[in-house]
Amino acid sequence: MLESALRLPGLVKYAVISKPEEKVSHMNTNLITHELSIGIERCGNDFFLKLKAKGKLSHEDYEAITPMIDSALGAVKEPKVKALIDGTELEGWEPRAAWDDFKLGLKHGNEFVKIAIYGNKKWQETLAKLGSWFISGEVKFFENKSDAIDWLNS
Repeated sequence: MLESALRLPGLVKYAVISKPEEKVSHMNTNLITHELSIGIERCGNDFFLKLKAKGKLSHEDYEAITPMIDSALGAVKEPKVKALIDGTELEGWEPRAAWDDFKLGLKHGNEFVKIAIYGNKKWQETLAKLGSWFISGEVKFFENKSDAIDWLNS
């Protein structure tokens, strides 16, 4: 597995190249790729989390992002998180990754004020409704980014 991590102020980017279902031709070489990027910004007790996933999320993705989220939120007594999730290129989760996502929601669910998911697949809208059962804040699905951001800022 080829991994790279880039850390910049306010932005953490994580990419994994390992998925057989997504081949990319680059210089006559077939690479297998998916990508996960996460950005976390903090102002006092308020956090803004931005996540974009391309392809299918894996257990390894959660092994990378969970400590980042734990560390950021653990530094504050009562964090309030608004999240923007870009699911436009998300194809789903591997089974173990779905379990990781569930555990992450249980651990930090009461810290989320709003989660806006924007995408283009019907199952994402259903997932947003199911997610609202495990998160104390609001979870809402949008078909475009600007509506999602407007809702988060309202």
